[in-house]
Amino acid sequence: MYSYRGTTTLVTGASRGLGAAYATELARRGSDLVLVARSAPALDELATRIRAGHDVAVTTHAADLTDRDQVAALLRDLDSVPVDLLVNNAGMGPAGPFLDRPFAPAQTAVDLNVWALMALTHGLGTPMTARGHGGIINVASTAAFQPMPFQAGYAATKAFVLSFTEAVAEELRGTGVRVMAAHPGGTDTAFFEGTSHTVNPRFLDSPEDVARRTLDDFARGRSSSYPGRRLNQVASWLPRFLPRTATTRITGKLNRTLGLDAVRAVPAA
Repeated sequence: MYSYRGTTTLVTGASRGLGAAYATELARRGSDLVLVARSAPALDELATRIRAGHDVAVTTHAADLTDRDQVAALLRDLDSVPVDLLVNNAGMGPAGPFLDRPFAPAQTAVDLNVWALMALTHGLGTPMTARGHGGIINVASTAAFQPMPFQAGYAATKAFVLSFTEAVAEELRGTGVRVMAAHPGGTDTAFFEGTSHTVNPRFLDSPEDVARRTLDDFARGRSSSYPGRRLNQVASWLPRFLPRTATTRITGKLNRTLGLDAVRAVPAA
């Protein structure tokens, strides 16, 4: 069993939602923290809460992970910090018909979900392999297992995360560095914030449960984690047995039922 106590973990997208849940659960397990997100005030508020409740060290780095210069600066700042575990949690997912929505959010999603994850995996994974120990948890999604009309770009980025993580995990087998993909399903976060779409909370897992189950699975040495309700894992198996066209039509029909074909941006108040 992997022990988090006495380690240092970097969590991206840590200011709220699932990232904040990962940070809090890691602190409960005794890991020092490096928290990364865009909002410095939100990071500082979370760090204050964690320090008040747990005997761990917490440092914060405000950075936009879609900005290559800021990522490079972050990695330089971490040169002297031996990060034992990287949790690539930051992500976003534009919803709606691809051609009916502005392109900029789709590009940002690729930069954040794919490019930043790769850059941090390389930048922090390289010294891990030199030390002969460490770990990386890449947060993918159950969306990774099939094309998803009306979430086309999001599902595609998560399919990349799944493939990339499995390949790197095999490359690093036997090095002392373990890599795991986590595949949460719908989670009660601000994922659709800024859009007209809402989801009934009864169909969502809590961020706290997802964080706890993810870290339990990594501690047990698993290469993949399905840290939500059992149905999420079962649903990920079905696309392996159906033709791709059938799978795509099924997910398209589901997302139409959920109203994602009509989602629109909502101006900030």
